[in-house]
Order: sequence, then C-alpha cells, then structure tokens
Amino acid sequence: MAGDDEDYVYDEDSGEWLPASELAAKQAAAETVEVRDAVGNLLADGDSVTLIKDLTVKGAGQTLKQGTVIRSIRLTGDAQEIDCRFDGIKGLVLRAEFVRKR
Repeated sequence: MAGDDEDYVYDEDSGEWLPASELAAKQAAAETVEVRDAVGNLLADGDSVTLIKDLTVKGAGQTLKQGTVIRSIRLTGDAQEIDCRFDGIKGLVLRAEFVRKR
C-alpha cells in the first residue's frame, strides 16, 4: 500500500472499508433514479416524448390527444413522473407510463 494516500471510509451497508471516491460514486449511483417510458426506454432531461393515449388534463379543461409530441422534458427525481411544457398548460407533470420516447 505504499504510495496509496487515498482516505478509506467505512461503508455501513456492506460492512467494508472502501476508498472515499468509490463510496461517493456508489452513493451518487444509488440516488440516481431511472425513468423509463411505456415500452422501457430510458428517459433523460431534454428528450422528446409522444403520448400513447388521450389524456385529460385536470384543471386545464383540455385533452391532450394520442400522438401529441412533448419536447424538452425534465426529470423530477420520481421514477414515474416527468415535468414538461405544453402550450397553454403551466406546470404539466405526466406519468412516464403514458409516454414513449421519440
């Protein structure tokens, strides 16, 4: 271990001593939420999606039709919800199960 000056940190989950950088990477990966569309494609910020069914938007008195393209989505940190913008609707949040990546 000569020349190895990296700090080691005790990982309570595994019960092992790990290099600090490895533990930080492991914790960052655990906090990352994978958001998948209706057919299992991985979604990311900025993706465009297409609706797979008609959706009635509560409070807006409007229905978004199947096939409508929503551009530039944002992930919310929830595995099932995406934040998006659409003309005339502020604060639109869609369930990932109703969209397909374009």
